[in-house]
Amino acid sequence: MKKIFKLANIYLVCFLIFPLFSHSESINKALINFDFSEKYEEYSGGNGTVKVSNKNSYSLPMKNLRADQKIDFLIGNGLFKREWLPAPSIKASSDGLGPFFNATSCQGCHIKDGRGHPPDLTLEFDDSISMVFHLSIPPQNENDKQLLDTYRVKSINDPTYGGQLSDFAIEDLLSEGQIHINYEYIPIVFDNGTVVTLSKPIYSIKNLNYGNLHSDIQISARVAQPMIGLGLIQSISQNDILANEDINDDNNDTVSGVANIVWDYDLNKTNIGLFGWKAAQPSIRQQSADAFHNDMGLSSKHYPNGSNCSDKQIECNRYEHGNSPNIDDFELSSNQLDLIEFYSSHLAVPARRNHNNEKVLAGKKIFYESGCTSCHTPKFITAKTNYSSALSEQLIWPYSDFLLHDMGDGLADDSRAFKASGREWRTQPLWGIGLTEEVNGHTKFLHDGRANNLLEAILWHGGEAEKSKQEILKLSLEDVENLLKFIESL
Repeated sequence: MKKIFKLANIYLVCFLIFPLFSHSESINKALINFDFSEKYEEYSGGNGTVKVSNKNSYSLPMKNLRADQKIDFLIGNGLFKREWLPAPSIKASSDGLGPFFNATSCQGCHIKDGRGHPPDLTLEFDDSISMVFHLSIPPQNENDKQLLDTYRVKSINDPTYGGQLSDFAIEDLLSEGQIHINYEYIPIVFDNGTVVTLSKPIYSIKNLNYGNLHSDIQISARVAQPMIGLGLIQSISQNDILANEDINDDNNDTVSGVANIVWDYDLNKTNIGLFGWKAAQPSIRQQSADAFHNDMGLSSKHYPNGSNCSDKQIECNRYEHGNSPNIDDFELSSNQLDLIEFYSSHLAVPARRNHNNEKVLAGKKIFYESGCTSCHTPKFITAKTNYSSALSEQLIWPYSDFLLHDMGDGLADDSRAFKASGREWRTQPLWGIGLTEEVNGHTKFLHDGRANNLLEAILWHGGEAEKSKQEILKLSLEDVENLLKFIESL
């Protein structure tokens, strides 16, 4: 009896500390007192949050990861950093690079597991290794339309260069071409008279070595995204994500989020997209396989033809692959994908800094009152999952709804990705964003790094976010500074 009473008391204490919610939607509707921070707000990534604010902030295992699981994390980290080589090499385990590629390792793009950047035109040499050009064309015939309508492809590839430009190639083979960027400059004026000049990139490809691009080519530049918190995102209940959809803008707030519908190779059916700039990938595993294929030319169960050469690239197709009977007759085995998935799932989210600071709290109030939380949903509770207890039933603060939103003409790339149009982008999680400069040495934001800082990133918002941007343009200098301090604290 005493034991039962003791357990009941323990449960009551736990309930008071961690109140139970029917689903994540409930916790974002509670009234907030902006005079002080919310309970557990510091712990952006739940119990796995790490209190580290240095160059390694994005590269640490979740704090609540079991000791025995850290072995798989370390092995996965090794694969993430592995430099792949053209076959045949002296290290058969590293065979498979190319013939065309954008990087030789995952870490090559996701530097320190962080954010990529466009090439710096002020430097004599600054390669574009952490930026890629996605290529697509409008559907050309009924078959193309059928593939798109049934979600079997996310877009129609260029007939010669495929779905992504490869700006590197193995020895004795010419690369496909090189990324080139020019800029136009657009002044934005605040009501207080402050002028901020935005840099609008104009993209082209130079030194095409295999013929012309399609006459209707659509080029979309993308930089590598931070790797933190991916497993927590994947552990959010789909019902909680879909609960934030407002397809017809029924509440008349100008925001109408919608989930992307994508093809899931593991399930062999459609699924909700969660990852990537346009939410075109349903899982960490598929996202990883896609990156190995398109960025490094590696085959796997998801992409049997790892070389990624088109029929028109005859020389490319002559090169030897690195498929091995010891690893499922591919260049990347299912076991290796398992380890990469585990590593990517358990990279910790760094803790908030200065969350109780008066100016940060003032900025938080502005963030909420300007309508930013209509897309940047502050918090979720992850579902119970058998995959990893570290990811299960965690109160997290990603500041994203993970839905597609029309971001206006300014950010449009005219490129389709499954259900996502050329004007739609996934709301990016903001957790850890204030440590970008510390980790990656720059403050380049948005899908192509066009924003030189957080303020420019805000001012590029349009479409469904136009109303919120206009509210911010009315702010005083002090209020703008406080808003930025809040975002930098995330």
